[in-house]
Amino acid sequence: MTYTHQAQYYETDQMGIIHHSNYIRWMEEARIAYMDEMGFPYQAVEEAGIMSPVLSVQCEYRSMTRFGDRVAIEVSLCSFKGVKYEITYVMKDARTQEVRAVAMSKHCYLTKEGKPVNIKKALPALYEKMMLALEADAKEIR
Repeated sequence: MTYTHQAQYYETDQMGIIHHSNYIRWMEEARIAYMDEMGFPYQAVEEAGIMSPVLSVQCEYRSMTRFGDRVAIEVSLCSFKGVKYEITYVMKDARTQEVRAVAMSKHCYLTKEGKPVNIKKALPALYEKMMLALEADAKEIR
C-alpha cells in the first residue's frame, strides 16, 4: 500500500528541510491508512479495547525532503506473530522516486490494562486481515 504525504512548511527546520522527527509522524499516518485499506481501521481496534503501542522505530535518512514535496510512503507488513508485528516503510519523492528514508516500526497488541493480547483469539477478523496482508506484502517483495 502506498500513502502520500504533502510536506508542510511547519515541518521544516532552520535549514529549510523537513526535520527528521516528522518522518516518524508520517509513518504513523501511513500505518493508520494501511489499516484502513486492510479493512480493519485502528479505531475499530481501540473500540474493541485493544491498543497497539510502538515498541521500537528505526529510520535511515537517505536524502532531504523540502516543503512542498510529495512523499510516497510504501507500507508493508513484514512480520506478524499474533501479538507482535513489524511494518516497513520506504519513503520516496513521489515525482522523482528518489528514496528519502527507509524505516521499520515494531508494535504489539495490549489490553488497556497493558496485558498482551493474542489477536487470533481476541479479534479473529483482524487476525485474518493481517494474515492476508502479510501474505500479499510478501508476494510484492518477491
